[in-house]
Amino acid sequence: MRRLVVFGCGYTARRFVALHGSAFDRVDVTSRSDETAARLTADGLAAHVFDGSGLTPALGEALRAATHVLVSAPPDAHGDPTLRGAGEALRAAGNLAWVGYLSTIGVYADAGGGWVDETTEPEADSERGARRIVVERDWLAFGRERSVPVQIFRLAGIYGPGRSQIDNLRAGTAKRLVKPGQVFNRIHVDDIAAALAAGIARPEAGPIVNVTDDEPAAPQDVVTYAARLIGVEAPPEQPFETASISEMARSFYSSNKRVANRVLREEFGVRLAYPTYREGIASLAE
Repeated sequence: MRRLVVFGCGYTARRFVALHGSAFDRVDVTSRSDETAARLTADGLAAHVFDGSGLTPALGEALRAATHVLVSAPPDAHGDPTLRGAGEALRAAGNLAWVGYLSTIGVYADAGGGWVDETTEPEADSERGARRIVVERDWLAFGRERSVPVQIFRLAGIYGPGRSQIDNLRAGTAKRLVKPGQVFNRIHVDDIAAALAAGIARPEAGPIVNVTDDEPAAPQDVVTYAARLIGVEAPPEQPFETASISEMARSFYSSNKRVANRVLREEFGVRLAYPTYREGIASLAE
C-alpha cells in the first residue's frame, strides 16, 4: 500500500496532490490551523492539525504506515517543525521509502547575475535562506540515518492558476519595478508537481535538484508580456530604489542570479511543460 503524508498542504503541495495523488492508495495532509484543516477535509482530503509541537493519534498512525512523505512546511526560528514534532515517528516508520523536502533557490548567494547550479555551495545572504540550508542538511542527515532516499527540491518563484502576474494585473496590484540587470527564475506549479512525481519514480536521483525554468528574466518584462496577452495597459515602470514595497519584497531583489536546472532535465528526466514565463503566462491567459 502506497501512503503519502504531506506536511504543510499549501499552494504547491495541494497542486501536487490534485495532479498526482491518485498514484497513492491514501493521502494524508496537515495544516497548522483547525480552520484550514476543516477546509481541506471539506475538499475530500484526510487532514490533520500539526504545528510542530506533537502528533495527534490519527497523524501518528498515518506516519507509521507512510511510504512517502512530502515536507512543504517552512522552517521557523527553532528549525524544522516536521523534524521537531514528527521526527521520532518518522524514524520508526518501517515502510518509509522516500522523503521530499521543498526548499528554495534562496539558499544560493547573490551571483551578480551569473549562473549557479546544484554544484554551487549554498551560502544564503538572508536569514530565510540560512534557515533553509540548515534544514536541508538536517533532512539529508535523516536520510543517511534511516537509509531512506531524501530529495531536496530547490524551487524558483512559483506561479500558476490564481497566482500570477495576470491575477495581479486584474486585481490592480501589479507593479513594473526596474532594477537594471536584475533577473529571476520562475517555475509553474504544474512543473513542480511533475518534478516531485519524477523524484518519487527515481529516488536515486539528486539528491539536490533546482526546479526552475529555462530562462531567467527581468520581472518588468513578465508584467509587460502578461498585460499584452490579456489586453490591458501595463503599469508604469518604477525605479526599484524609490518604489514603495515591503521589506520582504525588497529583500528578493538583493540577490541576482541565474539558476540552472540540469539535474531536473538529465537525472530526473523532466521535460518542462512551461520552459519559460511566456508559455506559462500564455496558458493562464487562456
